[in-house]
Amino acid sequence: MKKTLISTSKKFLHANLRRVVSQLPRSTRFSIFRSMVDCDPQPHPRLQLKIADTQEELEACFSILHDAYVSSGFMKPDPSGLRVTIYHALPTTTTLCAKVDGQVVGTMSLIRDGVFGFPLQSVFDLTQVREKTGNIAEISALAVHPAFRQTGGAILFPLMKFMYEYCTTYFDTRHLVIAVNPNRIEMYESLLHFERLQANAVDSYDFANGAPAVGATLDLQRAPEQMRATYGGKPARKNLHDYFINVKLPNIQLPTRRYFTTNDPVMTPQMLDHFFNRRCQVFESLEDRKKLLLHSIYDLREYRSALPRMPANPGNVHPLRKHQRYSLKCPGVLQLRAGDPGEAFRLRVIEVSLHGFKAESDRPLPLHWRGQAKIELGAGDRSSVDAEAVRLDHSEAARFYGFKVTEPDDAWRNCVQALEQGQTHFDLQAA
Repeated sequence: MKKTLISTSKKFLHANLRRVVSQLPRSTRFSIFRSMVDCDPQPHPRLQLKIADTQEELEACFSILHDAYVSSGFMKPDPSGLRVTIYHALPTTTTLCAKVDGQVVGTMSLIRDGVFGFPLQSVFDLTQVREKTGNIAEISALAVHPAFRQTGGAILFPLMKFMYEYCTTYFDTRHLVIAVNPNRIEMYESLLHFERLQANAVDSYDFANGAPAVGATLDLQRAPEQMRATYGGKPARKNLHDYFINVKLPNIQLPTRRYFTTNDPVMTPQMLDHFFNRRCQVFESLEDRKKLLLHSIYDLREYRSALPRMPANPGNVHPLRKHQRYSLKCPGVLQLRAGDPGEAFRLRVIEVSLHGFKAESDRPLPLHWRGQAKIELGAGDRSSVDAEAVRLDHSEAARFYGFKVTEPDDAWRNCVQALEQGQTHFDLQAA
């Protein structure tokens, strides 16, 4: 009874405080938020930041998330005590976790644009973000254990820094999008320079149990300069620019990869079955098209028993787009055989298959001219293949070419085989 009264009093106090602050000018409100920054450049070694890649870690993440969402009214209690969504089943989603003394105390999921799109696109228009250069990821499922919420950002700021480092270095992401409750949006605007997708809040966001939401986006390429202008010259524990850009936290455990892949899938067949069939019945409620998409994503014999049953009449479902399970971010050079023998085109390879790849070129490239493509598939894994540009996808922001590979070499074959047969990011760790 006493705890309930204390909790109610705190909520009443916070609500009144928010109401008072909301009456102040915007610049004053932002200054108040920034004055509350406390980012420790040397957090305690007991803190560990990593990808949640075991069943136990994911169970703890989904449990913390469930309790946080229930207490905020963003979902109804689930018998499992977990919040698990279909996006968590995708190999293009990465769940990060913060652990103290081995216990998960914070979590956040990063959802790459893929076959299911983003949760927030059901209510927010992402057209303007999609028209810009660079990949998009949605920040979702952010929660901190109640015991660590009053620690002045001791968990939240390291988790956000981990997210920034992972997105810019490993996840090939330029634009972040997020949907948050209206009373939280100014924290993201003032501290991290998120910009709203639209002026007004959405009254009812189904992904958060009908709660109101505000959509926002952040350009990670512009963020360093924006943060420098805001935080440059501030003391270390108040300087988010230095914290995000320059400080190296030994607490962060980044993935080890053999190839320059941009995803870190973790769902084994056993884990898919555990979370999406047994603990929560997520697969059972999927529409037929999404069931087919899951089968196209996990097109390996080992996964069939964990996936939902195929629709009885798949012919009635709209044809599926081809799904590329793994993307890469590899540097390369194409030397054409025709024309100037010294002419070379710098490439950034983003997708590979056994007999082709997709790449961005630094300048216009003639179609149907053959050349030698030298591509660095990973640290120490280099391939040299005969290639021909056969297709151009052009926009104002970039030009991407589809290439045909005539005869892949051993390095290319080994890479593609690893991508096709690998189930989780453990299968693609550096040798």
